[in-house]
Amino acid sequence: MKIILKKDVDNLGFQYDELDVKPGYARNYLIPKGYAILALPGNVKHINETLKQRSKKERFLIDKSKKIEDKLKKLIIKIPVKVGKGGKLFGSINNQELMKVLKNEGIYIDKKFIRIPGNKVIKTIGKHQASIRLHRKREFTFNFEVFTSSSST
Repeated sequence: MKIILKKDVDNLGFQYDELDVKPGYARNYLIPKGYAILALPGNVKHINETLKQRSKKERFLIDKSKKIEDKLKKLIIKIPVKVGKGGKLFGSINNQELMKVLKNEGIYIDKKFIRIPGNKVIKTIGKHQASIRLHRKREFTFNFEVFTSSSST
């Protein structure tokens, strides 16, 4: 079922995104909660008009997202963790942890825009990837490493 989002929805999309979702999800959750409307031709035309009027603001947001992306490309993220027997982490690394690490580097991104593929949490040491949705039209995948912290703290 084709819908248009009226608001940003976690793990789905940004305002004015035109998406294809399962009919039950649209009818029972998104539309009643006011998060989406049906993508009827009139609604699509109205949204396109709104987006044209906001194109100047969009360009500013895209430029801002490019600057953040440039910072992320230069950044090498290493996260020290405590590890138990068998190489398992005490706890896990999630999007909240990644948000804190990025904030320490001077990059402010809300945790809802950081996605870790698969399980949504990392429980092993090694190299991993996560994607950041910087803008409705821009998504950036970055690499980071989870390593064993030295025992001398």
